[in-house]
Amino acid sequence: MTNYRIERAKDPQDLARQACETVAAQIDLALDQRDRCQIALSGGSTPASAYSLLGQERLPWDRVDVVLGDERWVAADDTSSNAGMLRRTLLAPGPGASAAFHPVPTVELESPEASARAFADQLSQLCSGAPPVFDVMLLGLGDDGHTASLFPGTEAPAVLDRWTTIGRGKGLDRITMTAPVLSAARQVIFLVSGAGKQEALRRLVDPSESSDRTPARLVQPASDVLILADQDAAAGL
Repeated sequence: MTNYRIERAKDPQDLARQACETVAAQIDLALDQRDRCQIALSGGSTPASAYSLLGQERLPWDRVDVVLGDERWVAADDTSSNAGMLRRTLLAPGPGASAAFHPVPTVELESPEASARAFADQLSQLCSGAPPVFDVMLLGLGDDGHTASLFPGTEAPAVLDRWTTIGRGKGLDRITMTAPVLSAARQVIFLVSGAGKQEALRRLVDPSESSDRTPARLVQPASDVLILADQDAAAGL
């Protein structure tokens, strides 16, 4: 059974600082043991402040590979692109700009299906293991219990025989890692902010909760899952 370790932040700014420090420490740890470090990051508004802070950390960024756990099937210059958000934060001018960013292939290919296949090939080339193993997997949590683009009531959470698939949620096709890849990471971190996430967070840590209703519960790594949550999100625990 998955063990969850919860660390609380007093507000969103404190949460961003904690997330930055935690990911930076994990990168240092990985690079002490291996030549390169692979991290997978979530999109959305919650982690953007953390990424801006992280990009200013003086780490051996030239030995770090950065990937997104999921991406909307839109052009890189679309306002909803997670890659665009990363380029404005972590990869903005500063130390973090030296990281090797591997964006999810999207509309430059002919279909979401082709993008998912290309993304799977990219992961297999970048990471060792089957499924591919990331040093850090930073995930968000939707108020409906989704993580990455594994939305409840869709086909994506049930895909266990491939490393990537198409997630469909909120009117957009998305390319997403599957639960086996999310679970294979050496360290999984959920970043959760806001009172609107209280119910989803309570369900995530409830051992009796169904993964059909809360697909984030499909993330079951061998190590403890670290949850970084601000007081508003954690108030219901």
